[in-house]
Amino acid sequence: MWDPVTGFTYPERWVEACTDENDLLLAESGFGVLTSSGRVLRRGLTTGTTAAAACKAAVLSLSMPLSTVAVRLPCGLVAVLPVEAEKGRAVARKDPGDYVDDITGGLAFEATAAGTGTGMGIAFVAGSGIGRFVRDTPRYAKGDPAISPTAGWCIENAIQEAVEETGIAGVRVTLVIPRGAEAGAQTLNPRVGVEGGISVLGSTGLVEPWDDHLSESAFARIAEADRVVLTTGRVGLHYSRMLFPDHEVVLVGKHLQKGLDEARGEVVLCGLPALILKFIDPAILEDTGHDTVEELSVSPHFPAIVEGALCTFKERYRRARVVIVDREGRIVGDSG
Repeated sequence: MWDPVTGFTYPERWVEACTDENDLLLAESGFGVLTSSGRVLRRGLTTGTTAAAACKAAVLSLSMPLSTVAVRLPCGLVAVLPVEAEKGRAVARKDPGDYVDDITGGLAFEATAAGTGTGMGIAFVAGSGIGRFVRDTPRYAKGDPAISPTAGWCIENAIQEAVEETGIAGVRVTLVIPRGAEAGAQTLNPRVGVEGGISVLGSTGLVEPWDDHLSESAFARIAEADRVVLTTGRVGLHYSRMLFPDHEVVLVGKHLQKGLDEARGEVVLCGLPALILKFIDPAILEDTGHDTVEELSVSPHFPAIVEGALCTFKERYRRARVVIVDREGRIVGDSG
């Protein structure tokens, strides 16, 4: 049995340890994660998926009321979400799954749709509760809504499907998150220059249930592997599998230190710069004039800073190799 979201093949002993057929089906579907104990943890849905559901339901409800809506996720799966939708207004609530620390869990996403009658297609408006950038960054301009490209695709695709189903010539959809500003203040948004609400994100459309049970399963895999790659996110996971096909690749998020402590054999840290560089050198942003690693990455001094951080880390952890990649998979740093 394998996980259709990550491509990880579950060890047979993990499958045998799960005695609940429904749980196994959940894991097999990709909406659950099987752990080494046999327990299955439910993945949640991202802010991008929730936003897409509210927007699609709002458009569909121009024709009829509905209580569920199907959304195609960036990972290829189709999720069915409960909604309250009627007469062009819809509410979807953020499902955190078994991720106990999800600050955005339970938030209401409210969308309003109105036909334009102009045949001009789709207009999407990011309203209150969605954070906006207060300064220019390498990927966003000041004033842009904090909606990632993948989440934006998910929203636009959902609206387009609804438009095709209803036959509406043109539609304007406005999305608001009533408690978004309050929730956004509790996230990292203020530190990365996003204010006024939450970010609408989601590279796969699903939220990993990173509680202690899943972490222990990840660390069990690390401890058993002769050659392991520790990575911090979905982009890193993708490129780590491509760069190191003969290694066990484990997504550990922010738990890099514990991953290193558990590793018994050859170990590689691989992924995007932000978490890895801040882990190997917590003071990497000091005296650079930049607030985030992403901003630092476009500085002409970035290669030299990376090289210095890698050399220093290599002296402390001689058995660990660090490989840093950008979003296109190019290697921008390698400790060798």
